[in-house]
Amino acid sequence: MKPPMDPPQPASRPPSGPFTVGRTCAPPAPLSPARRVLALAASAAVVVLVPLLGTGLVVDESYEVRLPGDGATALLRAVLLAALCVHIGELAGVRLARRVAGAPAGLPRPWAVRAAWAGVAAAVGQLLLVAGSGSPVAGLSGPALVEAYGTRPGLLALLEANAFLLAALCAASGRPGWAAVPLAAIVFGEALRAHPEPYTPETGTALTLAHLTATALWTGGLLYVLRTRWRWRHDAAAGRELLTRYARPAALLFAAITATGVCSTLRRLPLAETLATGYGRVLLAKLVLVLVVSGLALAARGRLRREAAVPGAATRPARAELVALAAVVLVSAVLTAVPLPPTPV
Repeated sequence: MKPPMDPPQPASRPPSGPFTVGRTCAPPAPLSPARRVLALAASAAVVVLVPLLGTGLVVDESYEVRLPGDGATALLRAVLLAALCVHIGELAGVRLARRVAGAPAGLPRPWAVRAAWAGVAAAVGQLLLVAGSGSPVAGLSGPALVEAYGTRPGLLALLEANAFLLAALCAASGRPGWAAVPLAAIVFGEALRAHPEPYTPETGTALTLAHLTATALWTGGLLYVLRTRWRWRHDAAAGRELLTRYARPAALLFAAITATGVCSTLRRLPLAETLATGYGRVLLAKLVLVLVVSGLALAARGRLRREAAVPGAATRPARAELVALAAVVLVSAVLTAVPLPPTPV
């Protein structure tokens, strides 16, 4: 007699659902070297062309008188603001990373020294623009530079160049935290430089000081946190805790940026001239970008709660948030190089 045969078993199927191994753990295909070079070249072109050509586009549209050297000024200010964000964000990010219990050893390679030297170059370029009345080549002459030191923009550019130099020396030494003092002086100088007002300049300076500080901490801090998460990519719990520690003060920074930005806009821009002036149109573009940033930030925070089940779920929206913040910095640089609307009395 033949032994009884077992009933046929149904064919096994791989587990399905939103949390399958194949869907959550498979890394995306890396870009080829040629595509990576093209992506970097396209990004660099956008970063350069937006401040260099943006001022002329918005001002010519409303037939306003362009400031001399406005494109070069916007580009240099974009470099200066980016350097400030990177350096301040690194100081804050290192403090956050060191508070993560059981974090892996090692932090990302510091960018503070390079950022500070970029700030020195941008500040010196602005000084030459002031001396040459919009032409950096004309500003290389000795008498022109001496005259530039006597102007408010020239003196502030000289002080910021020296402050960035001191910050670079602090970052290269064994006491990188000491760079907070010259960086604070740069933020204060930028607050004094940003569109001096004939009425209540103290209020405008205080608003700009708080606005720029919060922006630098938010943008630069997010950059350093994402770099650290990539360095700690083999320890998902440490990366999740680091992003959580960053997300808590980031909400307060967003509130400070919104409040100070609204107050500065109401003091500086008449409502009737919002679309009639280049300043108003650039300000509206910045407002749209800030709304995009806030949406991406909320998406990243929402996915952060699911990272226990899906490691790295918040990384993609956080990277998009960083790109949008970089666009905000570029538009802010353009905003400082367009003519001011008449100040409401």
